[in-house]
Amino acid sequence: MDKPCLSNKDEYPDDEVLSRHLGEVKCTWDSFLAFLTEDHPSFSTEWRYYNDGKSWLCKVTHKKKTVCWVSVYDRLFKTTFYFPDRAEEFITAGALGKEYVDQFLHGKKYGKIRGVTVAIRKPADLKATKILIDIKEQVK
Repeated sequence: MDKPCLSNKDEYPDDEVLSRHLGEVKCTWDSFLAFLTEDHPSFSTEWRYYNDGKSWLCKVTHKKKTVCWVSVYDRLFKTTFYFPDRAEEFITAGALGKEYVDQFLHGKKYGKIRGVTVAIRKPADLKATKILIDIKEQVK
């Protein structure tokens, strides 16, 4: 299994560090941030180093609610969303690809929530993340 590459606690993931790890995927990262800024101006992002995973993660929030977590790998980044069981009707409604629906339906449960992770290498991969953000906003 891949490991996140932002593991140096003393190296804040600024644009230069992200460019080094993401390479040409950095353009897609920039598109993701532009989407958040333009379509969800009330969202905020915060980088924090987590000792349990020995890695920097970006937390995307809306007010106090976590929308998703973003982790950076070599030449890709991943968005991970956690949903309660009541989100099942939205997730299975048909807008998401089968692989993401299957992740939710058959994935590991963490208490009362289940996760869905999207690996992003190119702009087209952002589609699932955008759909999951919409679902996150619908599930109360």
